[in-house]
Amino acid sequence: MKISMHGLASETFTGMLGDLSGILDKGAEHAAKARIDPATLIKAKLAPDMYDLARQVQIACDQAKGTTAQLTGVEPPVWEDSEQTIDELKARIARTIDYVQAAPETAYEGAEDREITFAVPEVTIVMTGLQFLKDWALPHFYFHVVTAYDILRHEGVEIGKREYLGHVAKYIRPPAAA
Repeated sequence: MKISMHGLASETFTGMLGDLSGILDKGAEHAAKARIDPATLIKAKLAPDMYDLARQVQIACDQAKGTTAQLTGVEPPVWEDSEQTIDELKARIARTIDYVQAAPETAYEGAEDREITFAVPEVTIVMTGLQFLKDWALPHFYFHVVTAYDILRHEGVEIGKREYLGHVAKYIRPPAAA
């Protein structure tokens, strides 16, 4: 099986973002059941120097749309970071999934060898598209998705690996008949 940049990027982003949306649903259910203001979840952090849940979701979405744009050679859309509710965060996730899925497979042709240049404080990083995807974009994306998961888990939301990797269920096969 040949691995494609489109398949690796698009399928990873859409699957995990769908799981993140489901995790937010669990957060909303938890808030309703526990009779707490969902805004407390949106503003929750794991540590004082870390971003809150809303920002973690925004950055995960930005990683997905930014990486899609970088690998397909277009400018990413700019979205305001104004989400303050679970429904608004879920809408941002849905918009991100739509953006990622709208990039045609043909736009990724040559992406593995395309030079990707970007600046971070005090340095400029230059990588091929493949290096960028595997060594920068996906690790950052997963970091923010799992941190959002961890925040909700820390706040008492009953979620586990099944919710974090919910998209993997499509690969489950029934046991073979004896």
